[in-house]
Amino acid sequence: MLTIYNSLTHQKHPFIPIQPGKVRLYVCGMTVYDYCHIGHARVMIVFDVVVRYLRSLGYDVTYVRNITDIDDKIIQRANDNGENIDQLTARFIQAMYDDTDALGVLRPDIEPRATGSIPEIVAMVQRLLDNNYAYLTDNGDVCYAVQRFEGYGKLSGKRLEELRAGERVEVDKSKQHPLDFVLWKAAKPGEPSWDSPWGQGRPGWHIECSAMSTNCLGNHFDIHGGGMDLQFPHHENEIAQSEAATGKPFVNVWMHNGFVRVKDENSSEYEKMSKSLGNFFTVRDVLKHYQPEVVRYFILTSHYRSPLNYSEPELEAAKQALTRLYTALRGLPDRDETISDNSYNDQFKAAMNDDFNTPEAIAVLFELAKEINKIRINDPSQAVPLGRELRRLSGFLGLLQNVPETFLQGTESASLSATEIQQQIAQRQAARKKRDWAEADRIRADLQEKGIILEDGAQGTIWRKT
Repeated sequence: MLTIYNSLTHQKHPFIPIQPGKVRLYVCGMTVYDYCHIGHARVMIVFDVVVRYLRSLGYDVTYVRNITDIDDKIIQRANDNGENIDQLTARFIQAMYDDTDALGVLRPDIEPRATGSIPEIVAMVQRLLDNNYAYLTDNGDVCYAVQRFEGYGKLSGKRLEELRAGERVEVDKSKQHPLDFVLWKAAKPGEPSWDSPWGQGRPGWHIECSAMSTNCLGNHFDIHGGGMDLQFPHHENEIAQSEAATGKPFVNVWMHNGFVRVKDENSSEYEKMSKSLGNFFTVRDVLKHYQPEVVRYFILTSHYRSPLNYSEPELEAAKQALTRLYTALRGLPDRDETISDNSYNDQFKAAMNDDFNTPEAIAVLFELAKEINKIRINDPSQAVPLGRELRRLSGFLGLLQNVPETFLQGTESASLSATEIQQQIAQRQAARKKRDWAEADRIRADLQEKGIILEDGAQGTIWRKT
């Protein structure tokens, strides 16, 4: 049975959906003022795998991932660029799609945007005012009163007096308590604004997700996910807002993925990858050097709750590991829909049922690839069903989705095209026929120096990149 670690209880529990057979899942998405970096990619890929696996278990999953398209950083970036906010957000939403599509991330079923959810946001703020959990400040903002919500701090596990305002929480003299946060910001000159009962303004960051998630999934749903950095204050504030507005439990299971970390240039310590520290690598820059599945594989080699250390050697190791899996599939029939019932399937499911343990699931894939390589030496036909099983199980992780030759040969080399490589293979074959072993070895060595590995077999010579 599937068990999931719940950040709210700090324990693993058997997963039991609210409605049998159906799962409602919400994940905090991108604030679209810049390109996605590898930290963002981890969130996208982790919850893509969660959705894929839940569906493989037969659940009818409704997956919602929002887009924050109005925010202080968006306004500032548009002003810095001298461009319209709608143009800025449209450009980076498309860039996000380009990156996530390349990484094999399935689109969510519903993708609400903050600017498209203003009526729902205004209605929730009004309910909080009506229920006496919010108040109007002297400067025209509407703030949430954290001291009035008895359960505040239950996600972070700290008492209210121990908590500190997060980086996006504004603290000013108009607030009744330093941790009170803005639900509705009064309009400022030159900023976008919308009508509300309290005058022109725009939503605060936290209220967006409460309004969008409950509007799409109902007041009480199964799973809420996001990066660990959102646990406080964002997710803590979502709970307070939502439960105070509806009077119902908000979410059953909270899932948080760990940080992507990079080594500090001035020390041997790792630190969180973030735009504020300037130590981030964008997805599109990394994809200039590595195939998308390599990045996906690299992210899945660490359990989603653990930190993930980003480095070139780690990506190279991921590339070589994925190459070994694709090599096991080389020459086997492409794919079919056969569902196998065998020990590999059982081991894979046991790993994934243990809080989506992708490192252990990947280890099962390598055991399967090892068996394929052993069997095909004597009887390649017996490797066919195992190859199908390897593809099927890998598909739950979004891996091995390419034709092996496509992955192994990659994009064209900077120095040699596929046609040129085949020409050199033909020249080497001609040299071997003449028993000119020195020339044949020279061609092999020359290709290897350029990153091309030749493999001789019964069916002839094939090639792949290093």
